[in-house]
Amino acid sequence: PRCKALKEKDLIRTSESDCYCYNQNSQVEWKYIWSTMQVKITSSGLFRIVYITERHNCQYPETILSFIKCVIHNFWIPKESNEITIIINPYGETVCFSVEPVRKIFNYMIHVNRNIMDFKLFLVFVAGVFLSFYAETLSQSPTFYYSSGTVLGVLMTLVFVLLLVKRFIPKYSTFWALMVGCWFASVYVVCQLMEDLKWLWYENRIYILGYVLIVGFFSFVVCYKHGPLADDRSRSLLMWTLRLLSLVLVYAGVAVPQFAYAAIILLMSSWSLHYPLRAFSYMRWKIKQWFTSKELVVKYLTEDEYREQADAETNSALEELRRACRKPDFPSWLVVSRLHTPRKFADFVLGGSHLSPEEISLHEEQYGLGGAFLEEQLFNPSTA
Repeated sequence: PRCKALKEKDLIRTSESDCYCYNQNSQVEWKYIWSTMQVKITSSGLFRIVYITERHNCQYPETILSFIKCVIHNFWIPKESNEITIIINPYGETVCFSVEPVRKIFNYMIHVNRNIMDFKLFLVFVAGVFLSFYAETLSQSPTFYYSSGTVLGVLMTLVFVLLLVKRFIPKYSTFWALMVGCWFASVYVVCQLMEDLKWLWYENRIYILGYVLIVGFFSFVVCYKHGPLADDRSRSLLMWTLRLLSLVLVYAGVAVPQFAYAAIILLMSSWSLHYPLRAFSYMRWKIKQWFTSKELVVKYLTEDEYREQADAETNSALEELRRACRKPDFPSWLVVSRLHTPRKFADFVLGGSHLSPEEISLHEEQYGLGGAFLEEQLFNPSTA
């Protein structure tokens, strides 16, 4: 039979078992980037939903992975209920389903509504962007290593177990083939569990808590035993794994595929633009230094610092003068002919003092302790 087309704001009340389809919206509206369509089916009696699209049809699966998806979906979906809500991507593939009652006589109502801002989608998108920018930092954090290992063991047990037995798999091709299969199967199981989380929590609360506590504890013990990642190769592998996971989250967190592709391209470009941006920031800092006048900082010296610098600079200047006088082109005879004490100059050039003992004694009498200069500074009122 031909299925009835569902549209936004449809409200259908009927007692006939019929099939319905929500067709893909061809016109893209950017205000509905994070929107979803909610098809809510309520009834006073029990009924079941049977999907007709190829996504949920397990009669003729094309691949083994498709068969696994179908089996898992049909296993976890609630078989019978009096209220079922179907979340549909308005820009995804066409979804068709039929409502089949448990009893022959029953009435049900279908309400189609648009959730303009699905916060679950938005949070998934934000998580993907955050993971993309901080993948390098998180790959070097021991806290993230232990917490992510525990979460991986709880949510994706197949992947966690495969990583533990990696050393026992001889070929890398076999390992990666198993890894891809376990990864897709685990992701699909997690997605289906998230869709039916309320029903599972209501029916199997004790089993879920027991599974999380036991598997989470053993996962943490295994991660703690191996310790955090130490070599650069493992950290780099974790970083690129987180970046690929961020792209998956960005794609899954947007209802409009075109926007998802644009965001993925921008994120991938940001990875390669990291170094040019750092170089541009360094050049801007250097140019700013060239064209910005530095403020002069005046530092006042203490008496001891003044004497130390004076002695150091005086000795340095005297040594430079000695080196200049020892040069072959220095006019030594002309200088000696004009000096009153040539012997004193010769001693100075050979490394002696530039002051005679009489001059040192005279300086001490004049400027030393008890000298005339100090007494004048202390007892003369005009200099106070």
